[in-house]
Amino acid sequence: MKANQYTKRILVAVSGLSPQILTETLYGLAVKQDFIPTEIHLITTAEGAHRAILNLLHQEKGQFHNLCHEYALPYIDFTENNIHIIEDANNNKLNDIRTPEENEAAADFITNKIKELTQDKDSAVHVSIAGGRKTMGYYLGYALSLFGRTQDRLSHVLISEGYEGHPEFYYPTLKSCVIHTRDNRPLDTSKAEITLAEIPFIRMRQDIPKRLLQGKAGFSDTITLARKAEIEPVLVVDVANRLISASGEVFTLPPVVISFYSWLLKQTVETQTSLEKPLEGFYNENYATDFLIEYQPFISEMGSKTTTDGLNKGMESSFFTDRVSRINKELKENLGDRLAQSYRIKGSKHKDSMFYATDLLPNQVSFATIELN
Repeated sequence: MKANQYTKRILVAVSGLSPQILTETLYGLAVKQDFIPTEIHLITTAEGAHRAILNLLHQEKGQFHNLCHEYALPYIDFTENNIHIIEDANNNKLNDIRTPEENEAAADFITNKIKELTQDKDSAVHVSIAGGRKTMGYYLGYALSLFGRTQDRLSHVLISEGYEGHPEFYYPTLKSCVIHTRDNRPLDTSKAEITLAEIPFIRMRQDIPKRLLQGKAGFSDTITLARKAEIEPVLVVDVANRLISASGEVFTLPPVVISFYSWLLKQTVETQTSLEKPLEGFYNENYATDFLIEYQPFISEMGSKTTTDGLNKGMESSFFTDRVSRINKELKENLGDRLAQSYRIKGSKHKDSMFYATDLLPNQVSFATIELN
């Protein structure tokens, strides 16, 4: 489905002291490209918000309202509530972005806003990086690369010479209107040309773990996690505490899942071999015996043998494949698809049998207590 066919179409922009970047982009989308947003969100500073409210949303002279009226655009949800002022870690609104601390706050704020606006699968998000300080545009573009979907787009607005940055120019008007440059050269606003240059970007959403997609996602934390897929994997398994540390990312697994994972790793990593999945209708007694050694502490702890009742005859095919699927699902949700690849249990077929193992090497896996900070 094309982006303009989505029920919810969102335009996101950043601005500093020149809010006209929003009307210029809106014109380029709605008039030139037939992408009419249903809502608009502007990310800016405290001073930028002040200027946007007066210059864009003023009841009589607001240029956003003028544009919508002049080009007969349908209702677009853009109010003061949709102007988001960047805040620092202490919820203080920023007047500018100059210091390293202010840049970090802006990065986290923008990242979380883009994550939030890309949550609805029935929406298409168009992001403009033309306004604000260069770092704001960078963070906005990178955030879309992290969280953007197939239907989302990234662009920069291009404006004909003389009109760009002019304090009185907001969009090409239908009627002739004369404005003057600093050297007193007259310009006709109806003659201005606006072009949106779409910017290709790599979509990494599948590499982001579910916990960051659903919770608060800091820019630095998200980037750090994405980079971990590029370095050598390191896995620590702490069965007693149900903890896994994969490339430094620590998370818990259910008892039967971590017991099975630990068992399979001990059977395959050191010897660099793989385990044959039990054939349908057959039971592997050795598998069941070795697995129960890993799982035994949890039987006493929980006072239940529900999981082990089906292993009386041995381990069957469905038990094996169900646990492999569950482990791989947990890894993807906690690590993201790309990083999880290093730790997944992978299958390969040989003749009529399926064999399973990870790609991990002996020096990459250890079994030890994981200390939580």
